[in-house]
Amino acid sequence: MLSRFMSGSIRNLEREYSCTVRLLDDTEYTCTIQRDAKGQYLFDLICHHLNLLEKDYFGIRYVDPDKQRHWLEVTKSIAKQMKSQPPFTMCLRLKFYPPNPAALKEEITRYLVFLQIKRDLYHGRLLCKTSDAAMLAAHILQAEIGNYDPGKHPEGYSSKFHFFPKHSEKLERRIADIHKTELIGQSPETSERNFLQKAQMLETYGVDPHPCKDVSGNPAFLAFTPFGFVVLQGNKQVHFLKWDEVTKLKFEGKTFHIHANQKEDKQIILAYFAPTPEACKHLWKCGVEHQAFYKLEKSSQVRTVSSSNLFFKGSRFRYRAGLVPSRSCPSITHGPRLTSVPRTRRRAVHISIMEGLESLRDSAHSTPVRSVSHSESFMPRSRSQATNSSDGTAVISDEAYSPSDSVLPTPVAEHSMDPAVSRQVNGAPCSIEEEKESAAGNAKRGEGGDFGAQGKSAQEGAGGDSTLSEVEQVNKFVLSVLRLLLVTIGLLFVLLLLLIILTESDLDVAFLRDIRKTPEFEQFHYEYFCPLRRWFACKLRWVGGLLINK
Repeated sequence: MLSRFMSGSIRNLEREYSCTVRLLDDTEYTCTIQRDAKGQYLFDLICHHLNLLEKDYFGIRYVDPDKQRHWLEVTKSIAKQMKSQPPFTMCLRLKFYPPNPAALKEEITRYLVFLQIKRDLYHGRLLCKTSDAAMLAAHILQAEIGNYDPGKHPEGYSSKFHFFPKHSEKLERRIADIHKTELIGQSPETSERNFLQKAQMLETYGVDPHPCKDVSGNPAFLAFTPFGFVVLQGNKQVHFLKWDEVTKLKFEGKTFHIHANQKEDKQIILAYFAPTPEACKHLWKCGVEHQAFYKLEKSSQVRTVSSSNLFFKGSRFRYRAGLVPSRSCPSITHGPRLTSVPRTRRRAVHISIMEGLESLRDSAHSTPVRSVSHSESFMPRSRSQATNSSDGTAVISDEAYSPSDSVLPTPVAEHSMDPAVSRQVNGAPCSIEEEKESAAGNAKRGEGGDFGAQGKSAQEGAGGDSTLSEVEQVNKFVLSVLRLLLVTIGLLFVLLLLLIILTESDLDVAFLRDIRKTPEFEQFHYEYFCPLRRWFACKLRWVGGLLINK
């Protein structure tokens, strides 16, 4: 705490700060920013440096001293957002993944998206089956080194590249076989486009994982994609909610809630626990932003949202009017703008890997946007099939989902909740009619219910949800009353101090003269105020004498 206070004091004395932004190709852009510069200024500098026009998908991410990731807000001062001491270090990353990245207008944009997905593949965020992994890696090889040449590429040449967190010799041979036989003649641009088309069909495309635990203490990864909200556990996608199904996002402390309506008026509530309150707030903000980006038609539809409807509870957050990112791709000719991506760099043999900070930003830019969340044309076929499966799960890989970056420790046994109720909260559907019956007094039927696993009915699950909801509402009401009481006491104390100052001043007002004539005021003045004033005057003279002697 002391170090943060001192670092803040030092920053206040400086007029300029040095700032380094690590780009997607692992090069660094260093600049000097003014003390009051906002995030928009730095973001525009980076986009100008890259000649990037389709910039709405990108953002700047930084990590605070507590290892919590944040997106740089473009409307706020950079210095006030950073909790570390300058020079500042950040990363340019892809924040909003395009639903159809191969359809982007500009080659520079497609190349940056290609670099981000390649990074996701290496760090384990883009997890897929072995056959898909081999094809993706072969496209990377073709884009980086071109056609297979026996004279330049000896046996085992693919092992020099690092495509995944770990891979076998069998996979390396399969990658080399595809590169030698199936991709001959493809240009780097074509290979990158085919790579993007293949990647967007995967279940984990666009996943920026947030490590959490469910109410039973099992680890899970939550993510927001162009198509909706997903929950990954093991090698399966256990929940997938389209953006038009999500009705409410909320957080309280470390607990994150997501409410959704599914077919036939079925309602579900998912609850997960983040490692820290700050991580939970970051998760909530990401969810609010992604839903606004992919669902709303235009920026005027964006409203201020709050994590709670109670007195001073939770956080308020909004995409400011005119700041909703545009997903429309302007028709712009290529030409000289692509000089920022030299072909020599794109053919580099070694696929660079950055360690440390990992990516993104916390805002965007104006102009109307197209709605894509409810357009099935953008949704991969496998993803649509997964949502229609009977058990709601889909196998995403041969191995468990375990990204190597951005994983913070999570609490193990910090949340005591009945396991049966927890299963009901995390995914038990209930109809509106069942909710009304539960609210009328069917709470006991929900206690101890085990939805699905023990063969209990969905009506019992609704009763368990009702009991939990009633307890939460009572706790919220009590906390609200306490907050209101504390605020009232604080206001009364401030008013009392203000009244004392006015009555003891030389201000000549009729009602103050009447107060000064009362016996109570005279008693307070002579017995309390005058001795206290003399004591303060004595202390001030003593301190002044010490300063003069020095």
